[in-house]
Amino acid sequence: MKSMTGYGRATAAIEGFSLTVQVSSVNRKTLDLTVALPEEWESLEPAIGELVRKFAARGKVHVDIELTGDKSTSQSAWDEIAASEALARLAAFAKKKKVPFKPTAELLWQVANGQKRGTELPTVEVAQPILTKTLNQALREFAAMRAKEGETLMIDFIKRAEMLHRLVEAIATRAPLVPRNYREQLLKRLRDAGLELDLNDERVLREIALFADRCDVTEEITRLRSHFDQFASLLKSDGEIGRKSEFLMQEIGREVNTIGSKANDLSIARAVIELKNELERVREQIANVE
Repeated sequence: MKSMTGYGRATAAIEGFSLTVQVSSVNRKTLDLTVALPEEWESLEPAIGELVRKFAARGKVHVDIELTGDKSTSQSAWDEIAASEALARLAAFAKKKKVPFKPTAELLWQVANGQKRGTELPTVEVAQPILTKTLNQALREFAAMRAKEGETLMIDFIKRAEMLHRLVEAIATRAPLVPRNYREQLLKRLRDAGLELDLNDERVLREIALFADRCDVTEEITRLRSHFDQFASLLKSDGEIGRKSEFLMQEIGREVNTIGSKANDLSIARAVIELKNELERVREQIANVE
């Protein structure tokens, strides 16, 4: 089991630059991948996406690729020759137009900044193998964090699944007693009303039979047990768990709601409330699972 929350980071040196790759992710129903990298390397984005998909099937994943270092700083310094030539052209233009030309510090600053040398990044051919290796390292760290958090979620799911199972078994034990209790209450109300009817009276038997049919939750309990078995098997399986678990939780919730509406019994009603509370907690955690 893997969580959808993770982070990984790796660095490498490449032609005087420092390459930093960071991979992070949060919850998302599908895989939503974004990549930030130097414009000169945009052709590498499909290969980056293909590599990320080997490590993540769901989640909002962001890959950030950054170059820093002394070389990028020095290459952004002023180009003095180009700045001097630009200034000379301005002086010649001013003379031609018979305009007095007295360069100020502000003008020199503007001309110099306008003539900075552009940063020359390593070519795609040079960058690709180093970037691939560095990205792999970041993704392995990213995957390890998701796996570790997944183990914590697994322990929590096992505990909550046991709690759900105990509550359902308590309902299963209580359910057969509900018609009998109803029969006793019905006869008591009849006696209190001064109506002495025999227990074998057809009208009494019909009423009890109708009530027993309305509050029978045998099918719901059978389906819940099946869903719990499937959930337990799913937790032990490899691959994607989140979406299948979300579907199972919906089905379990549907059966629990049916039991709550059918079983006319205070003890069962209390158990249903506890079941719903536990199911909501499980749903919240399932949203974190890949």
